[in-house]
Amino acid sequence: MRWRRIGICAAARISAWSRSRSPDGGLLLIFEDRTEQVQLASARDTLLRVRTATFDNLFEALGVFAADGRLQLWNNRFRALWGLEEEFLASHPRVDAFAEAAGAKLATPGRSALIPDLVRSATVGRQQRGGRVAFADGRHFEFAGVPLPDGNALFTMLDITDSRRAEQALRDRADALEATDKVKTAFVANMSYELRTPLTSISGFAEMLHGGYAGALTPQAEGYVGAILESVERLGLLVDDVLDLTRAESDRAETDRSDVDLATTVRAAAETILPSAKRRKLDFAIEVARSTGRVNGNPKRLKEVVEHLLRHAAAATPDGGRVLLHTDGNATTARIVVSDDGVGMDAEAVAHAFDRFAESKPMGDRALGLGLPLAKQFVEAHGGTIALMSEPGAGTLITVELPRR
Repeated sequence: MRWRRIGICAAARISAWSRSRSPDGGLLLIFEDRTEQVQLASARDTLLRVRTATFDNLFEALGVFAADGRLQLWNNRFRALWGLEEEFLASHPRVDAFAEAAGAKLATPGRSALIPDLVRSATVGRQQRGGRVAFADGRHFEFAGVPLPDGNALFTMLDITDSRRAEQALRDRADALEATDKVKTAFVANMSYELRTPLTSISGFAEMLHGGYAGALTPQAEGYVGAILESVERLGLLVDDVLDLTRAESDRAETDRSDVDLATTVRAAAETILPSAKRRKLDFAIEVARSTGRVNGNPKRLKEVVEHLLRHAAAATPDGGRVLLHTDGNATTARIVVSDDGVGMDAEAVAHAFDRFAESKPMGDRALGLGLPLAKQFVEAHGGTIALMSEPGAGTLITVELPRR
């Protein structure tokens, strides 16, 4: 019996037929419709061409390694990236041989050993791993080994050279800004120290004049000398504030802690403000509750916190106004409250009250300095919090809470 099959096409249908001789001398013809099989084969070929075209035109460099470690598929970018000959890749090299050939492209050839490790992790361990590698020509790539459902491993590489350059530029700029800030801080600190010498001289001579060492002064001259002494005192405080701001946060004076009697510290701070309050006829009230107790902190810094808050309140209060200093506490927290009935602050001023770089705005006939930013810095160094509430014409209320431990 002899068979023959010939494909024919009629009205877009594809068939196959065969013939054989019958024992009685006749001819048997058999037709089979193959349209569906041919269409499926055509669709498969189309999908393969689409996949190949997509694979070759992806931005990433891609290579597929089989479970036995041999390179099975790769795209054009993968071949161009490693600069390998098509014949070498077509031989389906094992991953170790591929890594040895690719090592020459890397800034550190020994890093090519990562390729076999990634492929083995993806094929044997079924784990995805990745990293970064630098090429000898200065380019940087992010790579990964991804396990595929069929047991193979997908090795991907993405060029991140531009992002690395941008990161490095930002890093260099940050380093430059930090260096500039250190130079600025050192300059401000040196200038502040230099200002102390002439201030001391001015204060000393003014006190001698006020004490009558150069002879009796007229009432008008005494007024002038008093104004000089007051200005020197204010300028000296401002210089001290600048020096405090230029100190590092790890400054020893801020980190040395001891058991502090907060009531005694608060009263000592109030004593420094009392002379100025008397001159301006301020109603300066001090309320220290027995619950104020003790805290763990630096007594010098805590005293300065209260002084800065009181100076702020006094500067915002017109002559004859009222300033209140109140302290209390509970088992875990001590509280310091300073309030005044001065001119108050608008919403914008409140938002920037603790910003050391904000423009200092006058309150009444006095300009505010660095007191509030310094107070915030010292309070936070002790693990505490500081809050400010104020409205124009309604005065200001500042609350400090310090942990006992």
